[in-house]
Amino acid sequence: MRDKKTVTTVRLGTPNARQREFFLADKRFVAYGGARGGGKSWAVQRKAILMAAYYGGIQILIVRRTLPELRENHILPMMALLNGAARYREADRTFVFENGSRIRFGYCDAQTDVLQYQGQSIDVIFIDEATQLTQFQFNALKACLRGANDWPKRMYLTCNPGGVGHAWVKRLFVDRQFEADEDAREHVFIPARVYDNEALMQRDPGYVKMLASLPQAQRRAWLEGDWNVFEGQYFTEFRPDIHVCRPFEVPRDARIYRTIDYGLDMLACYWIAVDRRERAIVFRELYRPGMTIYEAARAILNASAEKADATLAPPDLWNRRQESGKSVADWFARYGIALTKTSNARVSGWMAVHEWLRVFADEDGQTTARMRIFETCPNLIRTLPQLRHDDVQVNDVAGTPHELTHGPDALRGFCVHWLARGGGNGAAAGRENYADFLSYGV
Repeated sequence: MRDKKTVTTVRLGTPNARQREFFLADKRFVAYGGARGGGKSWAVQRKAILMAAYYGGIQILIVRRTLPELRENHILPMMALLNGAARYREADRTFVFENGSRIRFGYCDAQTDVLQYQGQSIDVIFIDEATQLTQFQFNALKACLRGANDWPKRMYLTCNPGGVGHAWVKRLFVDRQFEADEDAREHVFIPARVYDNEALMQRDPGYVKMLASLPQAQRRAWLEGDWNVFEGQYFTEFRPDIHVCRPFEVPRDARIYRTIDYGLDMLACYWIAVDRRERAIVFRELYRPGMTIYEAARAILNASAEKADATLAPPDLWNRRQESGKSVADWFARYGIALTKTSNARVSGWMAVHEWLRVFADEDGQTTARMRIFETCPNLIRTLPQLRHDDVQVNDVAGTPHELTHGPDALRGFCVHWLARGGGNGAAAGRENYADFLSYGV
């Protein structure tokens, strides 16, 4: 007598409108989230189970930064959810379904943890709290998204503003700024806020009140899902509506400075005009990778439409190379640019940047800032607000992701130089002196 096959019913619940949108998204890279409390983990678990049940034999990986987070947020809840519907193997942290599908769990705490997946073929990858992973880790996982079968190849990411991966997640899914090997058509972002999570709103209304009571910057990130502010942000005072402006004619009597951060990986050069009352405007940007010293010098000279009072550079450009006995500064001078050494002090330098970015009310009661940036300087505008506090030296800026540091480092060189030369008196004079720039059409 043939035994009857046992059928196990798994009740997944009903998704809200944003979660349903996440379930139906069929792009190769799907990001979901923004604010806290949007029901991201719930959606990841249900989506993974649905795909495992529908596509027999599919290989799914759910990744989170640490193993304890993985266990508490996904493994234990899914063990309760899938009780009897799939077998869990503790040895390799895998749910095995009768149709051959597998849902594995992995973590990427250290940078090298991601290398354990190198060479593997995975059909679908979920990265929960993607902003806690670096772009290197994301790219390594992305390379595993392949397989000679008919199953969909997708990567689902959940995310909140903040964390070491804030910059690359924001670039891809919020700002939609793509590099040469990235296809805009393959990326979609589904924003979600706590107000979309009806179940949480009903069961724990106090959570929303807690988010609403947070300090302004934290509230904007956690409650509103604002990607321009996040936990750990260094320059919390930076506001595009105040610090960024349309180009206008720079005052003729302004002092002109060029300030650079140079390496073979990137040349970042900015032209800064300072009026006689110490109002500053960053009015030109040169931001190019892979340039030799000669190419960098020629590019700077070609971009210069006016004579600079000084070209500021960090002290390491005066280090002499063993093979030639010459420094980078020597070669710049040979190619027509005499560099002026600025300070490489980091903490005091960043404090000087804070002073230049200070927001205040002018004589008419309008909110403004001591330094503003032309909207034609996109990389400085992009990277400056994304800098984070260093985890150890909290008064310093984190050195990673390194791509974010080039423009701000060049700006820091100018700000600390001006402070050292006796500038910086504009703190008191600023309220009455900002009219200098206002009179030029801002």
